[in-house]
Amino acid sequence: MTAPPPVVLLFPGQGAQQPGMGVGLYHAHPGFRDRMDEVLELWRAHGFDLRADWLAARRGPQTDGLRTAQPLLFSLNWAVGRTVLDAGVRPAALLGHSVGEVAAATLAGVFEPADAVSVMADRIARLEDTPPGGMLAVQAGADEVAPYTTDEVVVGAVNAPRQVMLAGPEEGLRTAEEELRAEGFTCRRVRALNPFHSPVLTAAALRALPLLTTVRVRPPRLPLYSAYEPGPLTGERVRDPRFWASQPARPVLFGPALDLVLAEQDVVLAEAGPGQGLTTLARRHPRVTRGGSRAIGLLPARPGGPSTEGAAFEKALAELVAAPAPSPQPTGSRDAPTHPARPTGPAGPPAPCAQPTGSAEPVPGGPAAAPVAGRAGAPPTGPAARTSRPVRAGLQTATARSRSGTGVPVPADSE
Repeated sequence: MTAPPPVVLLFPGQGAQQPGMGVGLYHAHPGFRDRMDEVLELWRAHGFDLRADWLAARRGPQTDGLRTAQPLLFSLNWAVGRTVLDAGVRPAALLGHSVGEVAAATLAGVFEPADAVSVMADRIARLEDTPPGGMLAVQAGADEVAPYTTDEVVVGAVNAPRQVMLAGPEEGLRTAEEELRAEGFTCRRVRALNPFHSPVLTAAALRALPLLTTVRVRPPRLPLYSAYEPGPLTGERVRDPRFWASQPARPVLFGPALDLVLAEQDVVLAEAGPGQGLTTLARRHPRVTRGGSRAIGLLPARPGGPSTEGAAFEKALAELVAAPAPSPQPTGSRDAPTHPARPTGPAGPPAPCAQPTGSAEPVPGGPAAAPVAGRAGAPPTGPAARTSRPVRAGLQTATARSRSGTGVPVPADSE
């Protein structure tokens, strides 16, 4: 009998939140309930009293706001992931999207849960006064949407070769959406009230550096992949406070990161968070469509009662428990505790207009600016005749090019 493939846990970010997410599991699974209570209590110590509204599945004007969505996403991701680890599952890798990367790092042992919540609470405080904005999922490649970007409206996420998100202030994002729809592109607003992963947030995000330089970090004890710099995160990188501080303003390269996770072996990709947006994206990956790897969600796509969420979780968990554990990581300096993260020299804000494509084979190396053609390589006309934003030259290979409106639909909750 063929052994099941190893497990990779995926953690979603802003846009995946839904009223009542995980509440059914909370009532059905005592282990998850204990973990969720543990992390919610940490948030309460920072002035975020979220438990009652969350359990009541209340939807209000701040459901998608910073002070509600971000803490609950982190908490649910961490509590689901921690419950999986408590069951004895040892994943071959952890990969998070946006705030999901902080949850993944905490589960990997980079941060203590209390420190991670402190970092997230501080981040929220820094970003609260930034201009309103949002994110726009577009069924297109990064090169196709580049003519519609500006200095402030940029490609904020690359989730797949033809699944990107624009991010920026509200007025500019609305203009881009109108022009893209007029040109026949399929677009959908992400549930976000802030311009995550756009340069508009750079200055505010970097104000988190004072706290981050005092937080104790450790090298990851579980294989941890980054969606900001696709590839495994090393102990040296996690010690850099600017890496963590700049994340709200940097583009998320989930697609290229997933390519790397799937490059070495077949795995079970398990989304350990609300919705199944990342599961939907993963099921469209060639390694999954060919039948080698698989993608499952630990929670249903939409919140349900205790029997629905409990049954879905137990079924998925049974599959993960049967998977083999990865080979032990080398011991020594990687597992030794580090001192508080300190800046290692001057560094400017993240490149605000780095817009890589969802290449299947990301080329290593630093960013390089390169001109971008319009759709299907033709010179842009009309609104597309504006100056295009640069892209990382090393990630332009193997980009799928086709006319607007073709390809897969824009999935819900794919942030």
